[in-house]
Amino acid sequence: MTDNVIGKVDLGPEINEPGRSLRLRRLEIQPGGVVPWHSHKDRPAVILVQSGQIKEYRSNCATPITHKAGEVSQEFGGISHYWVNDGKSVAVLYSADVFHGE
Repeated sequence: MTDNVIGKVDLGPEINEPGRSLRLRRLEIQPGGVVPWHSHKDRPAVILVQSGQIKEYRSNCATPITHKAGEVSQEFGGISHYWVNDGKSVAVLYSADVFHGE
C-alpha cells in the first residue's frame, strides 16, 4: 500500500483546534493489499474510491461492505475497521480526515 499526503491545513489558527490538521491523502492498495485495522474515534474521515474496488470490514457490520469506483464512505462515530483489496486491479482511494498532529 502506498499512502501519500497531498495536502494539509493546520486547524489551530483556522478554527482554534491546535494540534489538529485537515489532510488529504491518496492511497493505492495493490491486489491482495490491506489497510490495517484502525479506529476513527475522534478522527472523522471521508473516503472516495477513485478506481478499482475494495472491501471494508467494520466493527459495526456483520458482513463486509464492497466499495466501487465513484462511491464515498463516511467514517466517524468511533468505528473501527480495515480494508482489503481482493480484486485483480489496484484500488485508488482519496481520504480526507481530521488528523491529530501536524
